[in-house]
Amino acid sequence: MKKCDGAATMARGVLGTALAALLLPAAAADVVTERSVSVGGAAATGDQGDRAQFGQYNGYSARNSAALLDFDYYRRDDRQGLLMHLQGLDLLGETRELDLLWKKQGDWQFSAGYREFVRVDPYRLDTGMQASGSANPQVVRLAGGPGSGSKRDLETERKRLELGFSKWFAHSLQFDFSVTSENKDGEQMFGRGMNCPSPTAPGCAFTTGISPGWAVLALPRPVDANHTQVEAKLTFARDRLRINGGYYGSFFNAATGALEPDVPASLNNAVGDPGPLNTGLQPLLNQPIALWPDNESHQFHVAGLYSLTPTTQARFKLGHALASQAERFAVAGLGDAPAGVTNLAGKVKTTTVVAGVNSRPQRRLSLLAELKLEDKDDDTPLETYNVEGDASYTNRNYSRTRLRGKLQAAYRFSSEYRGVLAIERDAIDRDNFTATSAVSGVSALRSQTHEMIYRAELQRRMSAQVSGALKYEARRRGGSNWLRPNSGVGVTDVDDAETGLPATAVFAPTLADRKRDQVKLSANWQASDDLALQFAAHYGLDRYDTPTELGLRHARTRFVSVDWSYALSRRTNLTGYASYGSQALMQARPEAYIMAFDNTTTTLGLGFTASPTGKLDIGGSLAMIEDRSAYDQTLDASASANAATLLAATGGLPDIVFRRIELKLTGSYDVSKASRLSAELIHLRTEYDDWAYAFDGTPFLYSDNTTVIQQAGQSVSFLVLRYTYRWH
Repeated sequence: MKKCDGAATMARGVLGTALAALLLPAAAADVVTERSVSVGGAAATGDQGDRAQFGQYNGYSARNSAALLDFDYYRRDDRQGLLMHLQGLDLLGETRELDLLWKKQGDWQFSAGYREFVRVDPYRLDTGMQASGSANPQVVRLAGGPGSGSKRDLETERKRLELGFSKWFAHSLQFDFSVTSENKDGEQMFGRGMNCPSPTAPGCAFTTGISPGWAVLALPRPVDANHTQVEAKLTFARDRLRINGGYYGSFFNAATGALEPDVPASLNNAVGDPGPLNTGLQPLLNQPIALWPDNESHQFHVAGLYSLTPTTQARFKLGHALASQAERFAVAGLGDAPAGVTNLAGKVKTTTVVAGVNSRPQRRLSLLAELKLEDKDDDTPLETYNVEGDASYTNRNYSRTRLRGKLQAAYRFSSEYRGVLAIERDAIDRDNFTATSAVSGVSALRSQTHEMIYRAELQRRMSAQVSGALKYEARRRGGSNWLRPNSGVGVTDVDDAETGLPATAVFAPTLADRKRDQVKLSANWQASDDLALQFAAHYGLDRYDTPTELGLRHARTRFVSVDWSYALSRRTNLTGYASYGSQALMQARPEAYIMAFDNTTTTLGLGFTASPTGKLDIGGSLAMIEDRSAYDQTLDASASANAATLLAATGGLPDIVFRRIELKLTGSYDVSKASRLSAELIHLRTEYDDWAYAFDGTPFLYSDNTTVIQQAGQSVSFLVLRYTYRWH
């Protein structure tokens, strides 16, 4: 796909306009003009390993210094009602932004923007791969062993162009149009693995003493795509009626439709020596991998609000969307399609209807009723894409109807207290299961689920010192009978799931019966004129009820936070915050493995701002975060002796811990009425222990001796100096 030069051309045009505007002489007395230019530099310490976390999104991963240039131009003509605002940020860096706003009050408005984003993966590859990041990477086993390859940074860059226009007609009609186009280029972490034998690949032989029958490969995924979004809307408002209608379109085009690796005939065997791949493995590893296909969607909608009486309003929304995916398999680099089938011809139509009424029959009472219907119709043709031995299967249709209804009442008991009661019902019908499709990895399905939601809330409006809210929500989900899937035949309705399904059946938590209870508390306390505190707490518990004890059993969330600010004096303020949150999951799987996953996040922060003199402002902050994922593994009485021995020897999965401490100091000094010097110093320390890619100093080893690198302990200092000049 050719790169679009329109964004860069516009960026140069806007920059030229901005520079010309900055040099124009001052305007007449009824015109307000403000200009500013900021120049400076930034520098970071450490090497690329120290800056891996710090430089993910700011462009300082691979470089340690940069020049800085910002500008701002503002012009307002009160006599003609015109306003123009031009702004440019980080124009010499990798995250530059340009924005233009030009409008005539009550008549029209035009906006334009250009932005660049960069993301560098904090993980680096040490690999012998050739043509990494292309559609045809060539896997090369590192003969010198792990760490003997070349370092590969995985980076994606986005360039976005935004245009918008609005026009007002006769104070009652408004037209809005916007278009956004973004190019995304680079590569992302990706891979492929295969373990033989497999029912989906019967010709693939198992591992022997010399020849591996399995492999895991790092294959960076190429990114070269454009996503364009277009939106147009017409709004009419007069007297009791407000109505709008419009169109939204999304167009995605990728230059690469498939990743086609070139895998050699020899990779690591069980002891890390080169061994010839066993029968059937190499062709499987060389099969193309489908990437994001070209697709588009179109949505037309109309919505309205009508005041039936001064205290009652009715509203509605109608929408119809069509999403399609028709990229030709041959163009994408994919083969083996059914005879006569050139593309998926994917088509999903979604119709949305929303109707609601809100009323205030009494001064203290407010009522709300709403009904929403969403009908998703999958019209993709069924074709035989999957062939496993003598069996063949088609793709599957995912049609679905969802109906949600809500009733809510709010009553103001006094000037300070207000209560809210609400009840909702959410029902999903997943239509008939496609009998000719295949099911893998799923023990049971469900065609219908329904959930009742009950909500109660008590609010206390701000008094002289205290305000807050207490909210309780209960959700109860059930559904129709469980269905036993039979690939190529359909599903069988199971009246008694405990006897009609295997004892090792695992049930999807999104379909299972569930009881959810949540309590939320928030409060604001103005303890004195100088001290203010904000407090929030949340507790939630999910309990799942399925015919077996396997799968997700329960989940719990907890969160508590406090924020405060204190004015030491008219010129000095202190701030701080602390929070603690946890999410715990309890699940069991076949073969008697039980795991309790617990993720906890703790944050602390202190800050200050001060103005020692009329020209000098200083500030600082200290922030800390620790994120810990713990895996508590146990076995029940039916566990095998081998499983018990392994767990006893290893102790189970270790914790994954991420820590980050950031110290920030800022200062600015007014050299004159028109100029200012500012400085910012940041010191950042991070520690990340992730056993997914390395354990106890030993990196995870891919079958070609490729390894993934991230420095466990990182430390970086970052200094920014700026000089800003303003004039009228």
